[in-house]
Amino acid sequence: MNQTFDLNLLKVLDVLLEEKSVTQTAKRLHVTQSAVSKHLARLREMFSDPLLIRSGKSLKATPKALSLAVQIKSILHDINQLTEIEHFEPSTCSRRFRFDMIEVSYAAILPEFMPPLLSSAPEIKLDIQTWNAQTMKRLLNCETDFAVRCLECDPRSRNHISSLPDELEYAELCRDHAICIVRNHHPILQSKRSMEDFFSLKHIQVTGGGNRHWLYDEVLTQKGINRETVIEMPDFHGALRLCERSDLLLYAPYHQVKDMIKGYDVTVIDIPIEMEPGIFVLIWNRYFNNDPAHQWVRKHIVETVSL
Repeated sequence: MNQTFDLNLLKVLDVLLEEKSVTQTAKRLHVTQSAVSKHLARLREMFSDPLLIRSGKSLKATPKALSLAVQIKSILHDINQLTEIEHFEPSTCSRRFRFDMIEVSYAAILPEFMPPLLSSAPEIKLDIQTWNAQTMKRLLNCETDFAVRCLECDPRSRNHISSLPDELEYAELCRDHAICIVRNHHPILQSKRSMEDFFSLKHIQVTGGGNRHWLYDEVLTQKGINRETVIEMPDFHGALRLCERSDLLLYAPYHQVKDMIKGYDVTVIDIPIEMEPGIFVLIWNRYFNNDPAHQWVRKHIVETVSL
């Protein structure tokens, strides 16, 4: 049999072999008896065999049909497996998911979603590494499942959320706003603070989390103002330690440092610039959109993270 045929004919033959009746087959398949008879005629021609013959009030399968029965069921099962939506059971999932996260999200985001995730999926595993220069490439190549970083909503920023490549999807986890941190008893606390006061002082710049350019620098540039950054460093803990021991000013997203600053001799003050808040986002490649386990994990993260 070299000719191609409609796979639906196999379904008709499968039901005919079970029911041994054109009438009952038509009822099960919700078609007319005439349609079933036409399908049977095509099947007989294709297999060069009567397949089912009249025996009293029912049909009797020929030896050829009986030999085909098991194969047909196997083929139909395989087709159903290909098209059936996979059911995901969290309690039995032992999959290992890969995450790239900005360092501060270890404290700000991870504790929010990880405990309840392990409660629902106790065998699940996470491999986490800090966001780095290769993270975007890893996302685009599907070498990591998720990434967490902070992006901007303000249209003046080059790190705007719309700058993500089309291949990537994201979900908002929470919003964050910028603050200024100074040591306790800093001279700036003793007077009314103008924009000139802020930017006449020297600053620390933290460059972690995939950001080398912060929104306030871009806004200042548009206003023709430059601040003097005397040191750039990759983590907020080191920056806070330096801040509490000097007159340097440190700008930071509030949620990224709110727990850290409790351990330092510093004070938080407002920034004299109006800016849209930034957002923590969960990022993944759209390649994973229809992966049931991936869907469950990202839905869990979005629903449990609330800062």
